[in-house]
Amino acid sequence: MTIFPIAMPRASRVAAAIAAALIPLSCAHAGEGDPADTIRTLDQVLVRGTQPTSLPVHIPATVEGISGDVVREKINATDAEDALKYFPSLLVRKRFIGDYDHAVLATRASGTGNSARSLVYADGILLSNLLGNGASFTPRWGFVSPAEIERVDVLYGPFSAAYPGNSVGAVVDYVTRMPERFEAHAALSYSHGEFDLDRDEADDTARGAQISIGNRWGKFAAWLSLNRLDSSAHPIAFANVLASAGTAGTGVAVTGAVAGDNPKGQPWYLLGASGQTDTVQDLAKLKLAWDIAPDTRLSLLLGVWRNNADRDAQSYLRDAAGASIYSGPVLIDGRRYVVSPTALSMQRAELRHAMQGLSLRRNRGGRWDYALDFSRYDYARDGVRSPTLALPMARDGGAGRIANGDGTGWTSANASATWRPGPRDTLEFGIQHDRYQLRTEVSSTTDWLHGAPQSRFSAFAGRTGLRSAFVQHSRHWSPRWNSVLGLRGEQWTARDGLLANAVREFAFPQRRENSLSPKGAIEYVANDAWALKLAAGRAIRYPTVSELYQGSIASDAVVNNDPGLKPERTTTSELSWVGNVRGGNLRATLFHERTRDALYSQTNATVTPSVTNIQNVGAIRTSGIEVAGRFAGVLRDELDLDASVTFADSIIRENANFPASIGRWQPRVPRWRANLLATWHAGERWDLTGGLRYSGQQFNTLDNSDTHSDAYTGTSPFLVADARLRYRHDARWSAALGVDNLSNRTYWNFHPYNQRTWSLELRFDQ
Repeated sequence: MTIFPIAMPRASRVAAAIAAALIPLSCAHAGEGDPADTIRTLDQVLVRGTQPTSLPVHIPATVEGISGDVVREKINATDAEDALKYFPSLLVRKRFIGDYDHAVLATRASGTGNSARSLVYADGILLSNLLGNGASFTPRWGFVSPAEIERVDVLYGPFSAAYPGNSVGAVVDYVTRMPERFEAHAALSYSHGEFDLDRDEADDTARGAQISIGNRWGKFAAWLSLNRLDSSAHPIAFANVLASAGTAGTGVAVTGAVAGDNPKGQPWYLLGASGQTDTVQDLAKLKLAWDIAPDTRLSLLLGVWRNNADRDAQSYLRDAAGASIYSGPVLIDGRRYVVSPTALSMQRAELRHAMQGLSLRRNRGGRWDYALDFSRYDYARDGVRSPTLALPMARDGGAGRIANGDGTGWTSANASATWRPGPRDTLEFGIQHDRYQLRTEVSSTTDWLHGAPQSRFSAFAGRTGLRSAFVQHSRHWSPRWNSVLGLRGEQWTARDGLLANAVREFAFPQRRENSLSPKGAIEYVANDAWALKLAAGRAIRYPTVSELYQGSIASDAVVNNDPGLKPERTTTSELSWVGNVRGGNLRATLFHERTRDALYSQTNATVTPSVTNIQNVGAIRTSGIEVAGRFAGVLRDELDLDASVTFADSIIRENANFPASIGRWQPRVPRWRANLLATWHAGERWDLTGGLRYSGQQFNTLDNSDTHSDAYTGTSPFLVADARLRYRHDARWSAALGVDNLSNRTYWNFHPYNQRTWSLELRFDQ
């Protein structure tokens, strides 16, 4: 028996084995429905917890969830994004513990270069950074500490009219704790890994402390949480030169350059490592709630996140006396190369971001309910300093630049209502207004370590806004049939676009566009054992501020941005079979997605001279299948099993500006992904968990020319194993020992991931 109508390549054997393991488990329990279950359980999120998710679980589409208790029991979660580690089809590009600026979420049909194709929320506040699209616009994961997670739910695809087009990949909802009585929690963690690559030997060490306390006094409740993370990480970038770039000439004869091949198979030399990050992050968050009535709550959330980060560099090159060489002309194997003064550089960041949220919600479950939400995320301080001098002189100061992003941020205001005219019908409708402002000015300074900004070097800025309204109707036609129809109307604006250098400023005209996005889903519940769900939706993902306006000026003209970019237009559909089995569930989903005018950075090879910037790619088509199962109490109630396998065929169909990419795979979307998480409950106090994470072959370039994936700037396949041993001394005290990447694999997603990393955690819960 096979569940795949396609031939499986050799690289998929691990994924196929996981899928095959699910079949006997489901068949063994087929037809043995739990009499306590009802038909309506098939469209609910199977998680524990007292806090309701904000996701629309009544929509017959794929929703996966996990409770905070399960995260703490089974997952080595040093950052909030680790809660997603074993979700079907999801991947977070986390390069090291505390990775605050490149940990991007990938989904079924979107890679880790497409951060604007997913939405991440925490307690109703948008954490996704929709000021740009790419690795440097990561969700603000640092505003959630792992210890405070009550639950995490994920809606796959743009099937709810309540969300903008950025939901095309997934909507992630973090719900953190609010107390019903006095609670106090504390956690201490320590992680350590040894990084050994080429000439780099570094320790990945992280220390964490999390404290939270809460209580309820009648109608009032309060929750205060404090979190500190002190992390030292391995290098993430490597200065390099192509071997073919060498010429005859003079220079300093050096040794130590590491010879190898780049992702395109071209011989190159690695000259040194940079981006070795030391980061200290502090989070303080206060939540207040007033239950005006038993079904009506007014909530306030205030949070501040601070981050001081230093990034260092080291050279591999040594002269005849053994001194390190960081720049200038050098001789490697007798050929002359020139090392730029900034090829190996340092960086210091001082960040202080603030978020505020205010909401009024009534959830009576009767004829009328409503929700009013307002939130603001603010870059109160956002400064990054870097030298323009070469190392080692720059360690003592000297000329440099300061990038200032103060005032950048986003706001969101939403008003929605739910009307239930009868027992079978539910009508939801609402209006929303989201605004994004990006301001970045780079100034020259005579002292990059401590000096004040002086003359402007460059600047860019801009605003985008999205006004929208939606309506969504749900109908329960009979015990077997349910449907949802929705429509979302949006008006997008872009204005105040500015690009400048030291002497010139270019302003861009205002833009305005309107769109409609229909949604629909239907569910057939055959019996208490299985159901079918069909969902389809259109999503419009508008260009972000940085995609429109970030660029450079050369010869008194803007050379590499396009303020006239078209929005991405995506149609997504999925068909799911969902089965309830004894102790768990099994799901098989066929999905299809077609995106027109996808936004990618590429080189327009049809013009002279060629231009590299953000451009519209004509069409990308993705088809695939996802199988996921969750089983509790296997083998005499001692074993829990979560597993998933995904096949995605994601192909570029049209691209007029770069014809070499037509017929190639979409970047960073592998054909195969698979996860396996198994937990053995050894008595009442001990839990032993083992995990496998697999990702198949993928590419980082549109033309798939990077075939040598196990190299810097490559994107490699991987199979890594994790383990966690948890001990509960009593109801208050617990401890856990964990390891990620047990086999110590070196693997890449442009930058290297962590190698083998051990973690130790001690928790107190009152």
